[in-house]
Amino acid sequence: MTDRDTFLKEFRGETLGTISTQSSADELFQNQTIRPILKLQNDLFIAVFINYVNKNKADFYSYTVEKKLQTIENSIQKDIKFRNSLKGIIMALFSVEEYETYIKNSSDLNKRMMNLLIDRLKSQVQLFELESDFK
Repeated sequence: MTDRDTFLKEFRGETLGTISTQSSADELFQNQTIRPILKLQNDLFIAVFINYVNKNKADFYSYTVEKKLQTIENSIQKDIKFRNSLKGIIMALFSVEEYETYIKNSSDLNKRMMNLLIDRLKSQVQLFELESDFK
């Protein structure tokens, strides 16, 4: 393993989520790679989303909580440029071996990544009220 790969795996930390002998390859990748990266990059994802709504959804801060949750989901699912930017933030912390695993099933893994990120941002929706003064 290269120095970069070793560093990344140590830097990201432990596996998150449950792994069993019944876990699929995608579940393993999700819990060993994606979840630790999402946790590590959480503050960056918050900042990126705040920047996104400040530039694209000027009235976001006046939305109801339910509409904010829907906006989070729609922004990531429907804005391809934004989604690709978020994927890049995640993939930048893949080891070469993880990238090789990722490209074998990128479609399903992309869905997992984006769904986990959507859930993570939605669970922190209250931060998007506090940050409204950073416009």
